[in-house]
Amino acid sequence: MTASPLARLSYRASQRARFAWYLGHYIAARRRESSVRDAAPTRQPLPDRPKLRRAIEALFEQDWRNIDEGLYAMPHDLVPNPARLARGSARFLRDARAVAARRDERRVRDLEPSQGDYPGYFLQNFHFQSGGYLTQESAEIYDFQVETLFNGAADAMRRQALVPLREAVAGRDQRRLRLLDVGCGTGRFLTFVLDNYPKLRVSALDLSPAYLDEARRALAPWRDTEFLRANAETIPLADASQDVVTVIYLFHELPPTVRRAVAREVARVLKPGGMLIFVDSLQFGDVPDFDGLLEAFPRSFHEPYFLSYLEEDLSALWGEVGLTQVSSTTAFLSKVSAFKKLCGKSEGPSFETATAQPPQDEV
Repeated sequence: MTASPLARLSYRASQRARFAWYLGHYIAARRRESSVRDAAPTRQPLPDRPKLRRAIEALFEQDWRNIDEGLYAMPHDLVPNPARLARGSARFLRDARAVAARRDERRVRDLEPSQGDYPGYFLQNFHFQSGGYLTQESAEIYDFQVETLFNGAADAMRRQALVPLREAVAGRDQRRLRLLDVGCGTGRFLTFVLDNYPKLRVSALDLSPAYLDEARRALAPWRDTEFLRANAETIPLADASQDVVTVIYLFHELPPTVRRAVAREVARVLKPGGMLIFVDSLQFGDVPDFDGLLEAFPRSFHEPYFLSYLEEDLSALWGEVGLTQVSSTTAFLSKVSAFKKLCGKSEGPSFETATAQPPQDEV
């Protein structure tokens, strides 16, 4: 069903305001940092601001077309809560000083984990953010930080994963389908999933207790969601138990050997014929105009495994565990891919075997 002209106007007005709001916060935060002025040059030119804005506008247009064609619903918080926005702004700007100092001093391991069962690669200040992924304060501010980083485009990029998800669930009883989100973070992506498929049986997995707590709050309207505090290398679910697995912005923060361990686990828990929906950063060559930006990103935002991810052959990686790519598309600075598990392929190591021999940390 085609959306009304008023809905179209509302969407466009909200996204323009969103872009301006988060761009303003991005500029305010970056002005605090001397490291921005001293950044090393890249081999490829950086896109200018007008080119980035046009790419964001193209993403918003694609997002709207998907809504207009009925592929997924209008964002549930198209008009955000003003009080929540104000709180997010105050927290972000207050923390931006600490982030700027950490970036200028290149401090990336000032965490004090309360428990000792984290892998070494996890105990870093990714994005130079305060608390890494370990604290409640970090979890509360994370979504605002990510939207600021992408000038308000992060949610629209995530929503592109709903297109292959629609194909995976079309004509099937939601109540009988299981979806696992690996590395769910604050649960933001799952709010879009459940807003469209409220009867889907969802499991949200993350290693951070603080981020899982934030996900519980975000997903409270959907009472049947299961929360799993676990490492993605050892998923505590049975073989061939999931119809869909989603992996959203996780792989670029994993060392190469850990990516392969996670891929084996994803393949193990997927049912034959099941679908993996994978969203992560663009890679070199996907959109050549953005190659310089991809090269600069890990230096500017402390992503120690990002360069290896940029050169990773994802089709081959997933092919090694029995998954075949069925679609791939770009969405601003992200790539959205879908893979299906071949029927009859070996399920991979059992959960017991996987937990007995975890991969070595890379630091």
